[in-house]
Amino acid sequence: MSYLLYVALFGEIAVIFLWLRDIRIFYLTGLPGYRKAAYYGVLYGALATTGVLIAYRDAGFEVVGIGVVMAALFLQERNKKEKIWNKETTWERFLGSVRPKTRK
Repeated sequence: MSYLLYVALFGEIAVIFLWLRDIRIFYLTGLPGYRKAAYYGVLYGALATTGVLIAYRDAGFEVVGIGVVMAALFLQERNKKEKIWNKETTWERFLGSVRPKTRK
């Protein structure tokens, strides 16, 4: 195993974290853009897991596995979502904290 497998694992963790954050924001706000992002996050998480499995399976395909994980990250952030943050701190944005007043 090479260090590239750990890079792929870190990318998968990032995909799963962003998916869970989208789920949390949808639960708190009910916004349709985050609902769609939460649904598509399942597919992107599966794509990232496939990339890690490709990287783990064969030492010659580690770069291909990282490419698949990066594609999942790229596709996940392309979803159009509503703007929900104005003056929140970086930590609040990182955790997906939103004010309950935005709930519809």
